[in-house]
Amino acid sequence: MLKFITENMGMVMSVIAAVVLLGIIASGYVKAPPDTAFIISGLRKKTIIGRSSIKIPFLERLDKLSLKLIPIDVKTSSAVPTADYINIQVDAAVNVKISSEADRLRLAAENFLNQPTDYIAKVAREVLEGNMREIVGRMRLEEMVSDRQKFANLVKENAEPDLAAMGLDIVSFNVQNFTDSNGVIDDLGIDNISQIKKKAAIAKAEAEKEIAVAKADADRQANDARINSEREIAIKNNELEIQKADLKKHSDTKKAEADAAYEIQKEEQRKSIEVTAAEADIAREEKNILLKQKEAEVMEQSLDAQIRKKAEAERFARQQKAEAELFERQKDAEARKFQIQKEAEAQKAQAEADRYSKEQEAMGIRQVGEAEAEAIRAKGLAEAEAMEKKAEAYQKYNNAAMAEMLITVLPDIAGKIAEPLTQIDKITIIGSDGKGSGVETVAGNVPAVMTKLFEAMKETVGIDLGEIMRADTYDAKVTRNIHVTGMENGSDEAAAALTGTVAGLSAETENT
Repeated sequence: MLKFITENMGMVMSVIAAVVLLGIIASGYVKAPPDTAFIISGLRKKTIIGRSSIKIPFLERLDKLSLKLIPIDVKTSSAVPTADYINIQVDAAVNVKISSEADRLRLAAENFLNQPTDYIAKVAREVLEGNMREIVGRMRLEEMVSDRQKFANLVKENAEPDLAAMGLDIVSFNVQNFTDSNGVIDDLGIDNISQIKKKAAIAKAEAEKEIAVAKADADRQANDARINSEREIAIKNNELEIQKADLKKHSDTKKAEADAAYEIQKEEQRKSIEVTAAEADIAREEKNILLKQKEAEVMEQSLDAQIRKKAEAERFARQQKAEAELFERQKDAEARKFQIQKEAEAQKAQAEADRYSKEQEAMGIRQVGEAEAEAIRAKGLAEAEAMEKKAEAYQKYNNAAMAEMLITVLPDIAGKIAEPLTQIDKITIIGSDGKGSGVETVAGNVPAVMTKLFEAMKETVGIDLGEIMRADTYDAKVTRNIHVTGMENGSDEAAAALTGTVAGLSAETENT
């Protein structure tokens, strides 16, 4: 490999040099667009616009200069006096650009290379404003206002050499407005309006006068023409009447001759017509008979066809109606069957629900009945057991139980006995029988009634409550031999009850 490289060193160097050269050429290839000028400087000086070229790297420099339009708004910074010494201000819109001519492009490169567009616009605006002020001083106000294009051309012509020396071209120059602080321009407009109105009024009056003269001349000519026309018409009418009379006379003669010939011819024609008419009537009648026969045949065929068609149509209609009714009945039957099935299913479901409800209700009633019967049975058993216990107690206690019961109701009895006394609001005691006061007599009625009650109980039931009450006293136990039958097991309770009853009676008696 090394030997091959050594032997072909010259060719390898040539290839390397070619590659390097191609790289240099490729890196130096430039292509300028139509709106930009590429300026190559260094070993050579060259300007490229809208084409391509080669820049030698490291030895040549590439700069760009835009050729696009630069819009500038040019206004006079202060009022400028015109040739007729009227101070005005001018506003203009100007478009400039760097010239593409070789000499001016060279000057532009010297003045504006690598400068921003604002800088170029500022320089051009100052030049244009100075030239515009110069032209304003050379022209009269009315001339400038009335002919703006002339003013613009003068400013453009005056400024072009100055801008060309910088490498700039004026593309367009348009005056936007003239203004003054004294209203002179407005007055000029008013004066022009007045002059225009005056000229228009004069022109209108002249035109109306010419119209009136022309109208009068036209009326005169029209009147003359009308009179001449009427005269010619009258002459022509008179000649026409004469000619009409001659023509009528000739016509009447010819008419009389024609009438006579007509009557003769008419009579002959009448005869021929009558004969022809009779023959025609006969032929017409024959034709009518044949025609009626044909009409009858046609009518018969038509009626036959109509009747047949009508019968077929009615049959088809009845068939369609029958099929429709059959279809409707089938649909109704299916609908009724479906409804009946649904109702049967609903009734079955309702019956199942009712049966289940009745079963539940019967079960509840049965359970309630069983519970009530059980309660009644338990209550009866309890009452029977209580009655049995009570009977046993009655049998056990005998007279003591009876006495206890009687003693239990003694407070009620005493209350009933004393009740009349509680209803007395006021008692007036007049006197007594000498054995005590009236109060004592009234109060003693209650114990007397109770004594009578004890005696009645002793006689009816055989129970002496007084003996029962005295049976538990000290005197009865010591000095007296009182024995109450049936009180052996319940003497303490009976005595206590009797003692309470008597105490109650005594208290009630005292209260009364």
